[in-house]
Amino acid sequence: MSRVCELTGKGPMSGNTVSHANNKNRRRFLPNLNDVTLISDILGQSFKLRVSAAALRTVDHRGGLDAFLAKAKDDELSTGALKIKKDIAKAQASA
Repeated sequence: MSRVCELTGKGPMSGNTVSHANNKNRRRFLPNLNDVTLISDILGQSFKLRVSAAALRTVDHRGGLDAFLAKAKDDELSTGALKIKKDIAKAQASA
């Protein structure tokens, strides 16, 4: 399972561990990923996604999964999230 957020595309970063003696060793900074179930109000369905904690806060701030996906860029979303976005857009167009 890759360590990439399905909604924001946030992945591992690299940097240095710096000791007290200022010795530098390479390390990885991993995103804080959580397996969550988000509910789409328009589709009336729940979806399991692997999302970073920062993305989860943004989903809450924007007013839910539907509003978040409406503003999200397609190149940042995973294939599963992109499919959800297209289904939501289709449901809004028919309603």
